[in-house]
Amino acid sequence: TLTTIRIIMDNTKKQYMVSARSITKNFQLYANQSEKLKSTFLGNTADANFWALRGLSFDVEPGDVVGIVGTNGSGKSTLLNILSGVIPQTSGTLELNGSIGVVAINEGLNWDLTGRENIRLKQLMMGKTNKEIDEAMPDIIEFSELGEFIDQPVKDYSNGMRAKLGFSIVTHNDPDILIVDEALSVGDSNFSNKALSKIREFIAEKKTIFFVSHDLEQVREFTNKVMWIQYGEMRDFGPMKQVTDEYETFVKDLNAMSDEERDTFVSDQKHNQQIFTLAQLQDKLSLNGHNKEDVEARTAIRSFQGFKAIPLYTALTVLFGLMALVVYNYLLKG
Repeated sequence: TLTTIRIIMDNTKKQYMVSARSITKNFQLYANQSEKLKSTFLGNTADANFWALRGLSFDVEPGDVVGIVGTNGSGKSTLLNILSGVIPQTSGTLELNGSIGVVAINEGLNWDLTGRENIRLKQLMMGKTNKEIDEAMPDIIEFSELGEFIDQPVKDYSNGMRAKLGFSIVTHNDPDILIVDEALSVGDSNFSNKALSKIREFIAEKKTIFFVSHDLEQVREFTNKVMWIQYGEMRDFGPMKQVTDEYETFVKDLNAMSDEERDTFVSDQKHNQQIFTLAQLQDKLSLNGHNKEDVEARTAIRSFQGFKAIPLYTALTVLFGLMALVVYNYLLKG
């Protein structure tokens, strides 16, 4: 994986379950394949840039239950995808101490397999033996409340049924760090209450939890800290009441705007995400007192990290040479 993940083993310093430094994520957006191909040879253009995250730094301690709030498109899911290793960050460092389980609609499920087959597949991926899986299977199926549907293809499930299956699989794997991404917003109220009870058990066991929800009352009930991400930036990270009150005020002010005012405000913020550069982040870090070496380490692009330059360029040269040879032979035969 391109994601920089280091397991903290030194017990002489304060332990964090998750420690992030200046995390960024850039997506290159293209109108068509020809634009994407052009950028490969001519370099990326400003219009194709979108910085979903712009320098997030935070530490999460064992037992923290962190609510993540922000309006739609703020970067919440992007951060969770980086934490869970689904996608790499563009720059910045990430340290994890423990196994991660993700509960999200459709997360990690193979739609062509049945629910039962998905349970076995996910458990095998977690290193469980078939005997251990056979022993756990009845409890997972019972918790999911899927009944006879457990032997039907997941592609025939509703969103609520897929959320039930995903939640049941992940929580029975007993992860050290649990990520819950809007998965409790679908499905029936009975299962949601049961799932919330399971989360309370994890909280009592001092598990570390990231909890994403648009329901501020749930955030207030379950979390002790809240991270507010807005337009890819960390607006605040601190005690639950302080941050949720700040975010609620922001949402009220946003909703109080006229449609034209709100559209202009959002458009300006999205534009800032397009024109953002790592040089801006470097200047900000320098102003905050970070030395040159630290700034360079935090803003280093993670692409091709770990590859030596000469072997990498040699491999690329050979690859392009082979591609050219194939095209040449094709043209000769044509």
